[in-house]
Amino acid sequence: MKHFEVPVGYRSTLISAIKNKRKEEDKLKKDFSPALIDLGPLKIYLARHFGFCYGVENAIEIAYKTIEENEGKRIFLLSEMIHNPQVNADLTKKGVQFLHDTNGNELIAIDTLTKEDVVIIPAFGTTLELEARINKIGIEIHKYNTTCPFVEKVWNRGDQIAKKGFTIIIHGKPKHEETRATFSHAAHKAPTLIVNDMQEAIILGKIIKGELPINDFEKHFKNRYSAGFDPSVHFEKLGVINQTTQLATDTQAISDYLKSIIVEKFGKESASAHFADTRDTLCYATNDNQSAVLELLNTPANLAIVMGGKNSSNSSHLVELCEQKLPTYFIDDVNKIINENEIIKTNWKDKSEEIIQGFLPAQATVSILMTSGASCPDTVVESVIRKVASFYNVEDALDDVIQFWQAPN
Repeated sequence: MKHFEVPVGYRSTLISAIKNKRKEEDKLKKDFSPALIDLGPLKIYLARHFGFCYGVENAIEIAYKTIEENEGKRIFLLSEMIHNPQVNADLTKKGVQFLHDTNGNELIAIDTLTKEDVVIIPAFGTTLELEARINKIGIEIHKYNTTCPFVEKVWNRGDQIAKKGFTIIIHGKPKHEETRATFSHAAHKAPTLIVNDMQEAIILGKIIKGELPINDFEKHFKNRYSAGFDPSVHFEKLGVINQTTQLATDTQAISDYLKSIIVEKFGKESASAHFADTRDTLCYATNDNQSAVLELLNTPANLAIVMGGKNSSNSSHLVELCEQKLPTYFIDDVNKIINENEIIKTNWKDKSEEIIQGFLPAQATVSILMTSGASCPDTVVESVIRKVASFYNVEDALDDVIQFWQAPN
């Protein structure tokens, strides 16, 4: 896999040593067991896979090269580069300005841009409509395009089934930048509908089967379907694609359910003609990180800490998995750990924050599971490990841990 030039400030000596050793010992990525950092009274178990993925490193490399190559020019990002506060804050310090917030609201009027300006497409991609507006100004919108290759893979899959006359169902969060971009690309090729979760898929299934009146379609899916979508016509042939950071089990369940509806309506023999075999379109990092967390959760522990931006979809799903097993604290920065007693936890559902008292249990030995989202720098993970270690007076022991993981086999 390609090596990217990511700024040193995002790298961690400790985490790099662990990741490099695990990669060397498990080149085929078959071992999903966690890595143990044994600090005596504190035992930290790190998920086998976490942190920056291919798409994020690609986006960061392009963004920083764009800054270097365009000194003196105004540089804009269509929206946040990735859902990570440290990376976006660093780009802002370097003079990059954001044209939209994460919900697509305009922060800087597009009409104020000139053809001399530079515009970067974020890792989530963007809509065809916004591309057209930028191109009309005279800016080469694709010159600095950091769209994740795995997002583009989903778009290509959508194109393939659209050519065969299938309606496209997108499993995604309707307000997420990636889902909006995928919807735009799909809607230009085929009737397209966004489904948020299984509850909505079940409602959709009832409409398709006629158990709910067709007029209910507008009530449940307003502003989530393409122009000209006709629920009385466009549910004859379906194909499911997804936002690449969704839970794999959720997407599979929705796809299986909708396929069962099609089989019930048209018969098993005709299923392939009415339901496209799109397979899973999650990115490799999302799959690896979720699989690693599922294995991590087999380790007995007192609590879990998940690091990532509060708007990060893939991070929130890791939190969702961990919360099913044990107390879990979702944080985006080491400063959210106030002291050995208090932590500021983010609610992954509504993004609200609250201070939790006594998050570390008062006992002789404490075990903590840790992981991070695909847009979280390794430096954040190391800083959290060091801060928690300082509460047990074992931070100095991390030097020996680094040497252990750096030692040749």
